[in-house]
Amino acid sequence: MRPALICLLAGLVLAAAPSASWAQYKWKDSRGQVHVSDLPPPREVPDKDILQRPNATARKPQVPGSAASAPAAASPASAAASRAPVDPELDARRKKAEAEEKARQQADEARQAAARADSCQRARQQLVGLESGQRITRFNAQGERVVLDDAARNAEIDTARRAVASDCR
Repeated sequence: MRPALICLLAGLVLAAAPSASWAQYKWKDSRGQVHVSDLPPPREVPDKDILQRPNATARKPQVPGSAASAPAAASPASAAASRAPVDPELDARRKKAEAEEKARQQADEARQAAARADSCQRARQQLVGLESGQRITRFNAQGERVVLDDAARNAEIDTARRAVASDCR
């Protein structure tokens, strides 16, 4: 009878003790739906949308007379050091996502600069051709070839100059 009682008591103690498998993450997805899981949220979930982490240290309220609550006494470097991330893995993911976003923006800016340079070159070539005085023909809506008169040439030159001014900054 005694071993059965010991086993029963041990089982009750183990059942009442908190388990690491009970650790819960709680976060909101992009649609606002709340998810609860024992696994961390996906990488694309921003840090601000993570509502709960397992074993998250609760922030202690500041005591009015404490040195930590005096912003004038703390230097910016010590303030940054005192704000340690709750979860280093999430902080690393956030930094990686920021770096990827910055790289994507730089790539977009490089593509836009290349497109502007190409447009500038084409506009300058068009302007040189129009100002050269040689005959210029266009096709009208019926597919017939039409030679530009002086008024049409001047209008095309004005358009080309505006394109050069806007694209070649």
